[in-house]
Amino acid sequence: MRRGTRYGALLGPLLAGGARPDLVERAARGLGLPERGRYAVVVLGAPVPEGAVVEGPDVDGARWWWGGADGSPGGAEGRGEGREESREVAVVLLGPAGPDRAVARLRELGAGPGGVSPVVGSPAEVAAAHRLAGTALLTCEPGSREIVRLDERLPAALLVSRPELSTRLLAEVFGPLLTLVPAERSLLVETLEAWLECGGSVGRAAARLGCHRNTVFNRLRRLERLTARSLSRPRELVDLVLALDVLRLSSAPAGPGGGG
Repeated sequence: MRRGTRYGALLGPLLAGGARPDLVERAARGLGLPERGRYAVVVLGAPVPEGAVVEGPDVDGARWWWGGADGSPGGAEGRGEGREESREVAVVLLGPAGPDRAVARLRELGAGPGGVSPVVGSPAEVAAAHRLAGTALLTCEPGSREIVRLDERLPAALLVSRPELSTRLLAEVFGPLLTLVPAERSLLVETLEAWLECGGSVGRAAARLGCHRNTVFNRLRRLERLTARSLSRPRELVDLVLALDVLRLSSAPAGPGGGG
């Protein structure tokens, strides 16, 4: 991974978007970026960890160019307010293992939270990749150390890209749930999350939560009554899953866990 003020200045035209093609070409030449290649952009929501910035390719043959603080607004219409001041950005010429290895490398270094763009094929496409990496970052849970690829978070990315609709969705689907005391709300949310992660199996969710399967069943029925949506109807289940994503990404936590 490479970093320095010279790289930051050269990366500017590539990352900002709207730069003249000749400036993009000149910047790519100055950085040594091939005209065609497999590129991704990384946007971190915290400073680059110690030891992350080294000269030369990494063990996978990927080459990294760090540009320092990222002054972009994140492209999410204000969704990330207060979360962009400490951003750092890198352009990665991927090695044979592709973006999965780049994600693994960042996790090994303790970086995060961070978003990784889809793969693009030229320096001219880096600006679009930068915007998408910033959107991927916004799908990370507040306070987490996640490193996520946009392609793994597309529904959540749609939500953070339209915050006014996300707020409306949360109120419409989870409105009655949000009026519960935090302990009750947290218990129902935790049960729904466990049920989803267990592929809709009440028995497996009960084992994960350490309670009887009837307890899980009763909690899920209560959640259905509160939201007026059925877990057995696919379209209504989509509403619940998307609302759960909005709640996860909200700055207001679900509340401390409680017994029940």
